[in-house]
Amino acid sequence: MIKEIIVVEGRDDVTAVKRALDAELITTGGFGFPKGVMERIKSAQERCGVIIFTDPDFAGEKIRKKIAAEVPGCKHAFLPREEAKKDGDIGIENATPESIIAALNKVRTESVQKREEFTQVDLIRNGLIGNEDASVRRDELGKILGIGYGNAKQFLNRLNNYGVSREEFNKSLESL
Repeated sequence: MIKEIIVVEGRDDVTAVKRALDAELITTGGFGFPKGVMERIKSAQERCGVIIFTDPDFAGEKIRKKIAAEVPGCKHAFLPREEAKKDGDIGIENATPESIIAALNKVRTESVQKREEFTQVDLIRNGLIGNEDASVRRDELGKILGIGYGNAKQFLNRLNNYGVSREEFNKSLESL
């Protein structure tokens, strides 16, 4: 059992996560956040910690950012988009138990202090921006590092704020 409480978007996500492992979960009910949900998340963070595990889509990212802005020190788990797709729908509820476990095994803690280990120069030198397959390379590297997919700005932010080391970055690049 995971000691932190996992925050997901909806009931179907709860069902999918519970198929994969034993954990306590909180649902946001989508982007609207019913009354009291943010307070429950804050309380959970103080009590035992929180893992934000939202859908790998635009709405999921907005929810992730909203929670992270109000509840510092959360951990983050990212599910690759292709592992969350079914019949054109993207969501945690579509993932296999194995994919969910793999994502949660790569959980990252967001740094409270701003860090600038990586710059745009690192992204350019490694083909992560400025060429045809940069998006694909960021997607693949994001899976390996467990930081999810992002545009160049998001990706750079995640490299710096999710504790990715230079050694880990370089080693992961070698496997692309």
